[in-house]
Amino acid sequence: MNIFIITLGSRGDVQPYVALGKGLKAAGYNVTVATSNSFEPFITEHGLNYGYLSNDLLDLLDPDILDKAGSTFGVIKTAIEMSKVANRINEKLLGESWETAQQVNPDMIIYHPKALAGPHIAEKLNIPMALAVPLPIMIPTREFPALGIPNFGLGGWYNKLTYSLVAKGYSTYNKTVNNFREKSLGLEPIKNAALRMETSDGRPIPVLHAYSQYVAPRPTDWGDYSHVTGYWFLDQLEDWQPSAELQAFLDAGEPPVYAGFGSMASKNPQKLAEIVIDAMQQANVRGVIATGWGGLDTSSLPDTIFKIDQAPHDWLFPRMSAVVHHGGAGTTAAGLRAGCPTIIAPFIADQPYWGAQVHQLGVGPKPIHHKKLTVDKLAVALREVTTNPTIKEKASQIGEKIRQEDGIANAIAIIEKLLSPVPA
Repeated sequence: MNIFIITLGSRGDVQPYVALGKGLKAAGYNVTVATSNSFEPFITEHGLNYGYLSNDLLDLLDPDILDKAGSTFGVIKTAIEMSKVANRINEKLLGESWETAQQVNPDMIIYHPKALAGPHIAEKLNIPMALAVPLPIMIPTREFPALGIPNFGLGGWYNKLTYSLVAKGYSTYNKTVNNFREKSLGLEPIKNAALRMETSDGRPIPVLHAYSQYVAPRPTDWGDYSHVTGYWFLDQLEDWQPSAELQAFLDAGEPPVYAGFGSMASKNPQKLAEIVIDAMQQANVRGVIATGWGGLDTSSLPDTIFKIDQAPHDWLFPRMSAVVHHGGAGTTAAGLRAGCPTIIAPFIADQPYWGAQVHQLGVGPKPIHHKKLTVDKLAVALREVTTNPTIKEKASQIGEKIRQEDGIANAIAIIEKLLSPVPA
């Protein structure tokens, strides 16, 4: 059977879906992952079929745009500014998704919430579908407000109301999606086309949440169509080996602290690098700094700090005493699975949420927004996570629980139920 996975965004929006695809392939399915074409080599090297989508949406992740969107109101303002451009891009992506789907001839579609074509193509082909989400943002709940919306402690009515802002954001694309339904798919326009949460016969679309219940417990007011499966981890390919220099550094002393900010760029990467380096020295810890996409300039380093471009988190993090990062869902998951105390300096979107969860779990300090990060603040946090035995013990316990989960197997079990014909 053919499974068609559509996802859009940065590496964190692609990697879990590739992990799920590999699990589905191992279970006997033929899997195609459609996403921005810059990820084609990443998808094919993991043995999956690639479905073409243009890189236009990924190109919107500009450092200046990300920097403007640091606050809740910044996100809203940026979304409004980008809506015209995003509508043109989404119009193109909708068409590309349909073209690729016709080539794949899928038996089921699994899609990221940014992949607006997913449920409509499934309706056209009359096949099962599932919305796959790496964070709790699509299903309203009384237990916490929508990610990115301030929690004023006003209770369940306020929390649930905040999800209307998510729907409002999607509504700017309703006309584009309905044009796609009519002109490309030959379907009637519908209400809330861009944020479709029901099938054509009124049943809730199944939702797979790709994170751990031990990190973000499932709200008690969610329906049984909404599942928290556990993380979808993509481990490194078997032939990956560290450089001799990195291995020698790790062998030369106490486990270091990792610092890296993934795809989050800073207007002043040199300043960010200096803060991290000076804080590590002030806290008297060894460090590994990943330059990554963030552009950290680490040209002059003390002997106690080692620079890498990147390394698989599942190999590196278990060798660390703690991790410092932006709070992306994937990086947070990898650090927690490794049992690492965690310091999060969030930039945008869901990152403050994961930072708050880390603090609530007792495995790290309160998140420090990257704009408020200083040498002294980071040094204090580094000393706390590397010397506090309670934090270390709680991080170890969470890591053990996450390692015992099998989120991919749990997701596949749900997918196979959705693929099974309903008895007459």
